[in-house]
Amino acid sequence: MARILMLDTATEVCSVALSEGGIVVAEREEREGFRHSEMLTLFIGEALQEAGCTTASVDAVCVSRGPGSYTGLRIGVSVAKGLCYGSGIPLIAVSSLHSMADFVSRHMAALLGEEFPGALLCPMLDARRMEVYSALCYRNGKPFTEVSAGVIDGNSFQKELNAGKVVFFGNGAAKCRQVIQHQNALFPEMVLASARFMSCLAHERYNNRQFEDVAYFEPFYLKDFVATVPKNKIF
Repeated sequence: MARILMLDTATEVCSVALSEGGIVVAEREEREGFRHSEMLTLFIGEALQEAGCTTASVDAVCVSRGPGSYTGLRIGVSVAKGLCYGSGIPLIAVSSLHSMADFVSRHMAALLGEEFPGALLCPMLDARRMEVYSALCYRNGKPFTEVSAGVIDGNSFQKELNAGKVVFFGNGAAKCRQVIQHQNALFPEMVLASARFMSCLAHERYNNRQFEDVAYFEPFYLKDFVATVPKNKIF
């Protein structure tokens, strides 16, 4: 029974979870503040202590591959690589978008009060202004389209919405709720990226030996990083 340490720092959420055989046995999470550099290693230590184990007894580390926050992804991947190098264990990478879709696919009735068997799932991560990172997934959580970055307006996803129900969720969905006005658009209560959502996908990849090259793995940024200068620093 594999024990996998999971890290998700792709968004404002700093999240750590430990799973055994696909069941989450310990987790730590902070949803505000972008304090990943401060909190991530602390959360890892606390989660391992709660489960009564150490990194030496972990079989693999799973990390969010992106897209998402440039800085957040760099922190998560750097820590994951360090743990893998230090303990000689494999690295697994899972998209936060796909892990959210997997979670929603398994909890549709609880989130929306109905199963909606023919619905498409659309996880969204905030990419500033009206732009989001998104991907359409089948009702079972499997990918339907590639991950992309796009500006959301009243015409977004019209083809899919005209064909049937589409469930929008993630921290990018809230700002789209007033823009995507269609009777087939469904918006459950806030579903934010979380390391615990990775559990099933992480164990699936572990069992299939789908590991990343620890030396060369890089996050999937999707967009180029653009450094900005705070307004109060501009002369």
